[in-house]
Amino acid sequence: MFSTAASSSWLAGFTVCLSLIVSIGAQNLYVLRQAVQGEHVRACVAWCVLSDAILVAVGVAGMAKILGASPTLAHYLTLGGALFLLAYGLFAWHRAFFAADQKLDASGTKAERSLLTVLSALAVITLANPHVYLDTVVLIGSIGAQQDGMAKWFFVVGAASASLTWFVVLAFAGRKLQGVFANPRAWRVLDTLTGAMMFVLAWWVYQGLQGA
Repeated sequence: MFSTAASSSWLAGFTVCLSLIVSIGAQNLYVLRQAVQGEHVRACVAWCVLSDAILVAVGVAGMAKILGASPTLAHYLTLGGALFLLAYGLFAWHRAFFAADQKLDASGTKAERSLLTVLSALAVITLANPHVYLDTVVLIGSIGAQQDGMAKWFFVVGAASASLTWFVVLAFAGRKLQGVFANPRAWRVLDTLTGAMMFVLAWWVYQGLQGA
């Protein structure tokens, strides 16, 4: 049975993490696409939850303090995050306006890629985005680091629980949308909206850099 302090720390981790990951980001959109295609969805969810848990734990263990004491490193992480989002948006718009039509076949799947290919792409999207480190390591990690003793690790478990909840919901939503994405136009609409959202996020991140 959790103590009051442990329960409070778990709830804090769950709430903080959920408030940050429930947004339209590169990783979320990738998982949504995989869920729509029915391609290695469980592995994608597992990767996302594990990577979130590890990054938050690293932040709680002290990396957030190190990064917080280095404004120059934080500056370049923020700039890198803006550039990553811009590049992701450009790739999405290239698919929307220039790539061949995409669609699901009658079984609800496309030509399946290997597990290694899918997870490698997801790993790049997760770990090559510098803004991810600002969210998980610096922001969530610094909040978790303020917990006392073992409560820090209940905070990490809470954050991982939030990540698991969100990505399971996202995967379920993707499966329900398979009928919609049997139409190639739906993929172009998704990529157009994805690109626009990435540009907005890139601008928002860059504006934060200008105001720092």
